[in-house]
Amino acid sequence: MDYKIILILIVGIVGWFIERSIFNWKSRRRRNYYRNVYLKSDAWKRKRYVVLKRDNWKCVYCGKRATQVHHKRYAKRNIGKEPIKWLVSICKACHDKRH
Repeated sequence: MDYKIILILIVGIVGWFIERSIFNWKSRRRRNYYRNVYLKSDAWKRKRYVVLKRDNWKCVYCGKRATQVHHKRYAKRNIGKEPIKWLVSICKACHDKRH
């Protein structure tokens, strides 16, 4: 009887580790694609320009010159499909504070 409980616990623990590993792998893959592919794409460059122009190249948090664009939200399942309203112009100092 005791061996059945121990076996169930072991299977549960192993299952949890496998599930966690798959989650971490997918998360790393998504992050690498976002950083190394999407942020270097022409689509992102156009979207970035539109946001900076919309905000008059000013940081929405402090008013200094904005050089970056910050995602207020991320489209986790659809990288690159975030609406413009989720993006704001931001200076490097404010961006660093937010991350």
